Amino acid sequence: MQTSFTPTSSTPTQSTNPLQVTSAGELDAEQLQALAKLRSLDQEVRAHEQAHQNAAGHLAQGMSLDYQRGADGNRYAVGGEVSIDTSKVSGDPQATLEKAQTILKAALAPAEPSSQDRQVAAQAQQMISEARAAIASQQQQEAQGNLNNYQALSTPKASLGLDLTA
Repeated sequence: MQTSFTPTSSTPTQSTNPLQVTSAGELDAEQLQALAKLRSLDQEVRAHEQAHQNAAGHLAQGMSLDYQRGADGNRYAVGGEVSIDTSKVSGDPQATLEKAQTILKAALAPAEPSSQDRQVAAQAQQMISEARAAIASQQQQEAQGNLNNYQALSTPKASLGLDLTA
């Protein structure tokens, strides 16, 4: 299963007037303001997604950014995601627990996690609970097996018919 983390901000709304460079090649005040917003959003999106990627470590399968072209002709990140493997480790609840803890850390890594990030964090918490329950069950089974072995070893065996009191 793949999960993608998304940024906290949404794609900015487009103005009814497309941003155009004046004939002199300069930007007007409205265009400069729009570019400032795009630059700010670009930095926020990149920092948000980089936080996910850094925290996910080897579980991250790459960052993908969505771009919008500004009036200056440059592309600015306005959204993005980091794909991460959120599947359980088959037959290994301890490895699943460690993986789920990394997923949780990655989901909540940005300064302002999005609603999607919080949803992934909740799924990771559930995965952590299930892995802990599986580990406890394994430990209980091992303890029961050890108790049964101890009882088998400490139970007196049938007499061989020898009288050692004589």
